[in-house]
Amino acid sequence: MTKIKKFTIDKKDLFETALAIRRKVFIEEQKVREEEEFEFEDQCVHFLIYYKRKAVGAARHRATEKGIKLERFALLKETRGKGVGRDLLRYVLNDARQYQKPIYLNAQVAVVDFYKEQGFVINGAKFVEANIDHYPMVYESPQNLDKALEKAICRR
Repeated sequence: MTKIKKFTIDKKDLFETALAIRRKVFIEEQKVREEEEFEFEDQCVHFLIYYKRKAVGAARHRATEKGIKLERFALLKETRGKGVGRDLLRYVLNDARQYQKPIYLNAQVAVVDFYKEQGFVINGAKFVEANIDHYPMVYESPQNLDKALEKAICRR
């Protein structure tokens, strides 16, 4: 069972917990430079997901000129593959929908298929960010899921 908390950086204890998770996943595991990882923090709505009463994942979204950008999805290694990431993504997506703007993200190549399963489609060429290959992806509404899946298969 998971529980999710939504917050901004003024909730210092929650924010520090999210940063610790992101530091472990992105900086320690993936070797992302700290200055690339920690940016735009005050412009974001942040999320923590709890599994078995322990904070195990973090994410955020922010408004940009293109729409609402989902970012910094990080799960501790021991909880990957348990559906926790799916729960977190669905919650963040649901929250982002309230703005009625396009929803997009830059997905690491290793998790592109996960995002496709959730209704995202690739909408551009592969690029490198923080020394990791990514694809830009946009969210297609559930009404257009068949179309989204068709595009995802064709664009890859």
